[in-house]
Amino acid sequence: MRTLKTPMIAAFAAAAITAQTLAATAAELNILTWEGYAADKFISKFQTESGCKVTASYVGSNDDFAAKLAAGGGVYDIITPSLDTVPMMRLAGFVQAIDTAKVQGHDSIYPEFSKNSDFVAEGATWAVPLVWGSVSLIYRPDKFTSKPDSISVLFDPAYKGKISLWDDKSAIYWTARYLGYNNVFDLTDEQLDAVKAKLVEQKPLIRKYWASAGELTELMANQEVYVSNAWTGLTSKDVNNLKKGFEVVEFTPKEKAEGWMDSMMLVKDTPNQDCAYKFMSFMQSADGQCGIAESTGYFPVNPKAVESCMSDELKKERQVNNIEFVKSLVMWQQPKRLDKYLEVWNAVKAAP
Repeated sequence: MRTLKTPMIAAFAAAAITAQTLAATAAELNILTWEGYAADKFISKFQTESGCKVTASYVGSNDDFAAKLAAGGGVYDIITPSLDTVPMMRLAGFVQAIDTAKVQGHDSIYPEFSKNSDFVAEGATWAVPLVWGSVSLIYRPDKFTSKPDSISVLFDPAYKGKISLWDDKSAIYWTARYLGYNNVFDLTDEQLDAVKAKLVEQKPLIRKYWASAGELTELMANQEVYVSNAWTGLTSKDVNNLKKGFEVVEFTPKEKAEGWMDSMMLVKDTPNQDCAYKFMSFMQSADGQCGIAESTGYFPVNPKAVESCMSDELKKERQVNNIEFVKSLVMWQQPKRLDKYLEVWNAVKAAP
């Protein structure tokens, strides 16, 4: 992990000095998070037990966290960025160290996650794992003559206008793997140029870059899109539950699926630390871990917490205690040249 700030992180750090000026009301908890992470079914129980009123705001990309915090971070108490964004939040000064002794159940989290070098840095812990999963491909079997097995399906002219892709810099990771590059988080200038060219070439095939799981669900349910990358478990569940007369199926491409893990970080100078720590502890309990897993279809980070609230069949499906599955994924990392990756992705989106 780098110790020097990139120009982008330095800019955000400067903004953070003035951003933390607003204060949330005591006994409230304001979370900047993802869809499904604050579902009423389990959040209502937390509110009743803790006396803390939860207000959730949502992001569609990890790039949203820095932008929203720089614009006025004091309105948030907890953020839930992905693994590849955690270092940036710390280096930009948006968050403060966490006292893990105040987080009940922290010792039962997979150590592969809780002791990650991006989480434990400078002699302190900066994030508490929340939930994890993979990013696979999703498609309509009734629209394909044979089952696809490769990322190449996202670049197939035969499906022009029926392809979608997440509006996120991770599009670079997918394209890099398709082009045969293994160092997807440390691409050279020449490799990034090739990735950019391929994404620009792909652009006429794209129906829309989706910004949220809900948007992708609508695109597939309305038959606007037949294939896309997707957060494993969530979109397929939501589309198939609509019973539109067709089903969507997920698959892991031969170039591997991506892996991610979202965590809870404490926004710097929040006045609501008591509620924040209560929430972090709740999310390591059976109610929290099974609640978010049920809401999203994702995987729990605390195997002990789900021992009694998940069936053996569901534990197998959600990869409980299957660390080998983690090792099979291309787990997200912060790109070594984050500014360059964002520059490339923005250039792709700006291309005609």
